[in-house]
Amino acid sequence: MRHIISLLMENEAGALSRVAGLFSARGYNIESLTVAVTEDPTLSRMTIVTTGSDDVIEQIIKQLNKLIDVVKVLDLNDGKHIERELMLVKVKATGVFKDEMKRMCDIFRGRIIDVADNSYTIELTGSCSKLDAFIEALDRSAILETVRTGASGIGRGDRILKV
Repeated sequence: MRHIISLLMENEAGALSRVAGLFSARGYNIESLTVAVTEDPTLSRMTIVTTGSDDVIEQIIKQLNKLIDVVKVLDLNDGKHIERELMLVKVKATGVFKDEMKRMCDIFRGRIIDVADNSYTIELTGSCSKLDAFIEALDRSAILETVRTGASGIGRGDRILKV
């Protein structure tokens, strides 16, 4: 099962490397990884998307809690949460593709953020499944380049990851 693990860690050199090393040393895969400083400049928030059974995820969380740089760990799948991802897609904008790309952008509530002679760059935000659906809906030959940030997530309501 897919899990989103969010953690607070010391904002220091090498901290990201130690977390990634934990995953690779145990043969766990990281599907996506996002890291940025928080409102407290001494802490970073890392969001890791990975897959595994409940036992595997429990083991990952226990191992993460043992790392000296890690302050707090939360499996967002244990409760209600909001998840978003940003995607930039460069698509052909010539001939039949020109109007089709505008239409698809409108349907998925995306924005055309760059217009070139033969291409559009579309910005799309939403759940991972929404972005996957957008890619599936496009003609594969129209896609020139795709960049995705990976999921970011936050607990709903009173669920807060804070020291």
